[in-house]
Amino acid sequence: MDITSATAAGPPPGPGNAPDPAERQGGTTTRLGDRIFLGLSRGSGILLLAIMAAIAVFLTIRAASALSHNEGNFFTTFEWRANSTPPVFGIAVLAFGTVVSSVIAMAIAVPVAIGIALFISHYAPRKLATPLSYVIDLLAAVPSIVYGLWGALFLVPHLGGLYSWLDDYFGWTGIFAYHDGAARSLFTIGILLAIMILPIVTSVSREVFLQAPKMHEEAALALGATRWEVIRTAVLPFGRSGVISASMLGLGRALGETMAVATVLSPSFEIGTSLLDPGGGTFAQNIASSFKESGEIGKDALIASGLVLFVLTLLVNGAARLIIARRKEYTA
Repeated sequence: MDITSATAAGPPPGPGNAPDPAERQGGTTTRLGDRIFLGLSRGSGILLLAIMAAIAVFLTIRAASALSHNEGNFFTTFEWRANSTPPVFGIAVLAFGTVVSSVIAMAIAVPVAIGIALFISHYAPRKLATPLSYVIDLLAAVPSIVYGLWGALFLVPHLGGLYSWLDDYFGWTGIFAYHDGAARSLFTIGILLAIMILPIVTSVSREVFLQAPKMHEEAALALGATRWEVIRTAVLPFGRSGVISASMLGLGRALGETMAVATVLSPSFEIGTSLLDPGGGTFAQNIASSFKESGEIGKDALIASGLVLFVLTLLVNGAARLIIARRKEYTA
């Protein structure tokens, strides 16, 4: 064999002269595919940011138009007369109703959802856990208007007993004072929203708990831990970040829920001392019920309240990300 031709052909294959993986898989074809995938991924991320920026710009421009005509304080006014001349409107009642109803929903739904998720993942036999999981997943797909009709026709008429009990034992606080009447209050909305977000929080938490390392659980059992001690020391610490993410998903739906709230709640721009008093309002409910009959300034005012809800949602999700990032054990 000619030495010159052997040298031109390149060094023989060996441990130090292994061919490039891209060359083994087709060379330019694989590299082109990588570049296409990178471009599509990067373009998708940029497109998402562009859409969010476009939404923010649209809301800001329309909100500025309404605020320039507003004769009241947008943050502290307790009335909504955006169609009057001059227009007077504020979001104090809407912000209060949105936050309070969402907090009630989270306080009820999250502990129950975690309990159900743990039961399905670590306590229930497979013959029961599988169909129960399917039912919970199906509940997440029920339309909002169905929950709203159920709440208006069934939940509201049957909450009188609970309201009377709360008034008897906790009415002295003023927060749970009940003065009779229909149970169309923020507390009812909180219960309804808790039922609506329960499937979402449960499904995500269940999947997170099922991903807990089996070696950690078996090690705890080998050391003599009970089933609850295994869950407390191995499962819950591993699933904290997932539970927070699931809770934020549920909170996002609670903050932006429209039809169910509009069907049940009797809107009024008053903040009562009791959570059981009829009335109140939320951002989404006010937009849904007032948009059709609003004029140009009125629609811009509703868009301004939508901008506040948009910012509130971003702040909630940002806070959740910060909580996870600051706690290193969440991502362990």
